Amino acid sequence: MSDHTSDTTPNDATLPDPEDVVSDPEDLTMAQDPARSTAAEIPVTSNGDFDETEHNFNMDLKRSVPVGLGLSETHMISHGFDSTKEGIVEAGPFQAERPRTQQRSGPVVLAEEPRSTAIEKLELVRRWSLNTYKCTRQILSEKLGRGSRTVDLELEAQIEILRDNKKKYEHVLKLAQTLSAQLYQMVQTQRQLGDAFADLSLKSLELHEEFGYNADTQKLLAKNGETLLGAINFFISSVNTLVNKTIEDTLITVKQYETARIEYDAYRTDLEELNLGPRDATTMPKIEQSQQMFQMHKEKYDKMRGDVSVKLKFLEENKVKVLHNQLVLFHNAIAAYFAGNQKQLEQTLKQFHVKLKTPGVDAPSWLEEQ
Repeated sequence: MSDHTSDTTPNDATLPDPEDVVSDPEDLTMAQDPARSTAAEIPVTSNGDFDETEHNFNMDLKRSVPVGLGLSETHMISHGFDSTKEGIVEAGPFQAERPRTQQRSGPVVLAEEPRSTAIEKLELVRRWSLNTYKCTRQILSEKLGRGSRTVDLELEAQIEILRDNKKKYEHVLKLAQTLSAQLYQMVQTQRQLGDAFADLSLKSLELHEEFGYNADTQKLLAKNGETLLGAINFFISSVNTLVNKTIEDTLITVKQYETARIEYDAYRTDLEELNLGPRDATTMPKIEQSQQMFQMHKEKYDKMRGDVSVKLKFLEENKVKVLHNQLVLFHNAIAAYFAGNQKQLEQTLKQFHVKLKTPGVDAPSWLEEQ
């Protein structure tokens, strides 16, 4: 029994010394506090930097994380209190929500048609700018008396006469409209005066005949005034069509002719300046191009000059015919009205196919005209 006990007892050499086991009070504290002992196991150098072993541990951790996953790329999914899941932190590459579009690989080929359209527009803008510059320079040089100007004396005289006549016809038209307005007011007054005389003739027995004569006279004058008013309004309508449509259309063609003339002179001056300069390999292409542009605008100028001549000729014939009829109508209507010749006045309107609107009768509806 004593022999067995002696065999299980450790030797003095293997037992640790009590002073070696707890040689420092801090070691004793760490032994009693496991949490502090764990934190104390992190090796720290004298200046507070991490030890090399900690650095190696971080490097091993980075190698273990998949490539492309960083700390800044993680995102957190938070659920509300009513959710069935707890708060979950998911680590993975963060991707913003983008519309799903099908990407096509390969080079992008631009359409030829939009590109050609853009080039054509740029070319048109360039030509317009160049043409505007040349025409503006030509106009300024003419006003300053430095540039030459192509003049067709006969045509220019006809155009000047046409513009002067247009102003005079507009003045006559304005006066005729004033006369029509005044005559309308007079006719209305005469009609009202005739109604007043007729009412008094019924209520004044002693002056029945006198009021009756005046009532008949004013009503007759009002009727003749309405007939004359129809003739004057027909005259105004015809002259207005002649001035504001026929003559105005001719003047629009004249403006186009003048624009063509300015372009012709501008390119003519440009060609003359190039011909005065040297002729070499650099200037010859410019001279040829200028010659082509000059020839094109010369043809346009000649065409517009011919169009203006033809329109002026037809306008003169139409003007004489229209004004002849309208002036005869105006004269005969005025003479018959002031002469008191009602029959002649009505005959004049029938001769020129002037239809009068019956007083108190409205125009027929569109159903009655069908």
